[in-house]
Amino acid sequence: MPTVLGIETSCDETAAAIVRAGAGDARGEILSNIIYSQFGEHARYGGVVPEIAARAHADKLDRVIKAALSEAGTDWDAIDAIAATAGPGLIGGLIVGTMTGKAIALARGKPFLAVNHLEGHALTPRLTDGQPFPYLLLLVSGGHTQMVLVRGLGDYERWATTIDDALGEAFDKTAKLLDLGYPGGPAVEKMASTGDPDRFALPRPLKGEARPDFSFSGLKTALRKTATDLGALTDRDVADLCAGFQKAVTETLEDRVTRSLARYRAEITDISPTLVVAGGVAANKAIRAMLERVCAEHGFAFLAPPMELCSDNAAMIAWAGLERFRRGESDPLDIAPRPRWPLDGDSAPRIGSGRKGAKA
Repeated sequence: MPTVLGIETSCDETAAAIVRAGAGDARGEILSNIIYSQFGEHARYGGVVPEIAARAHADKLDRVIKAALSEAGTDWDAIDAIAATAGPGLIGGLIVGTMTGKAIALARGKPFLAVNHLEGHALTPRLTDGQPFPYLLLLVSGGHTQMVLVRGLGDYERWATTIDDALGEAFDKTAKLLDLGYPGGPAVEKMASTGDPDRFALPRPLKGEARPDFSFSGLKTALRKTATDLGALTDRDVADLCAGFQKAVTETLEDRVTRSLARYRAEITDISPTLVVAGGVAANKAIRAMLERVCAEHGFAFLAPPMELCSDNAAMIAWAGLERFRRGESDPLDIAPRPRWPLDGDSAPRIGSGRKGAKA
């Protein structure tokens, strides 16, 4: 049963974890999962500053790895491979994590695995629940909003993606507009709990359209215009805006997700279907309650990892590396980090590409 050290530095979480495989395809065992959150460094700016994030990773990562080894009660001799997030993400942080992982692998004579951050999210239900393939994945985070069919290890088919802002980004920008601080998701959710969701008429982007994709830019713009028209905002105004925004997001997601559930039912009929939700936005209680209800209505099992594994963490990176290591895979030490790295690399770019690769 192999044991893998995972390193995650794709955004503003400096994380290291040690995960051990279960027997066969059974769930894994998390021996340690250490996360240093950089919220304090970025709060004054209302969002993640890439240069500050990279410097924080460089300053903290060695100590985070040491803490992961200590919490696991193990040493380097018990580690079979090193896995590090190599993309997608902020390039400065990715360089810190991959270079550290490569250095450890070289010094200790261990295999190195460059892990796609999105694959870490996609495989988390196998770590926590031993979820068999295939299943649908709704990934909702600060940088990604996608619906993906997970057929098997390395076999992913994108069914829908955002055509503009990711949902987590929309939450963060709403919080910044309303001066609620960072991270935005929890702040908006807290204010929404005391507000009137029906006071303001906000749009439901793409609702009712046949295409399954997501869009949140128009909603964000409508909220900004509404707030500007109000002038000086009272606490009641802010609470009602947050409640209206959250209701619009939830209803939009319900419409979009339902279309993918129907497609899954039509195309894959020989197994009991499961919808997995991952990413930081999966912690939102209103969204989670809606997804549970929709799954029950359409005969899907609903699976969400524990809250601490919904957002960025190294346990999911260690597990993704472990699954590939068990299959005999490893990566050369000259592999480069990738700021853009679609999970379904064979699909055509949905909204274009540049020298860094497909945008989505």
